[in-house]
Amino acid sequence: MNFRRGLRRDEPEINFIPLIDVLLVILIFLMVTTTYSRFTELQVDLPRASAEQAADRPAEIYVRVLNDNRYVLGEANARFVAPAALAAELRRESAELKEPVLVIHADAAARHQAVVALLDAARQAGVAKVTFAAQSGADGGAR
Repeated sequence: MNFRRGLRRDEPEINFIPLIDVLLVILIFLMVTTTYSRFTELQVDLPRASAEQAADRPAEIYVRVLNDNRYVLGEANARFVAPAALAAELRRESAELKEPVLVIHADAAARHQAVVALLDAARQAGVAKVTFAAQSGADGGAR
């Protein structure tokens, strides 16, 4: 006689909720008890360069753009108003130098058009490298 014929056996199941709770408590315990060591200083041995000094600075042509939109080429007092005359003078000076660099010292009150005209004159003169000088706020000198 089989009296248990209608009864089903329950499948055993694993309840993960208490397991997760225990793992979280262990994790919190490990995080709290772990000590972290900090390195206040690292000893670093930097490599030393044995290369030669850099080559000489390239030849520079200085042009100042004044606040009245006139141009002063180099240290001379020759002032140009027309960019075409300036282009001719730039062409003459750049012919004497090997790969010259045009350094533009533009006044803060000078018009943008005057600087653009100077750039165009440099292009006509064949000067390919152009840089701008700026005044640093600390010492007030031009760089």
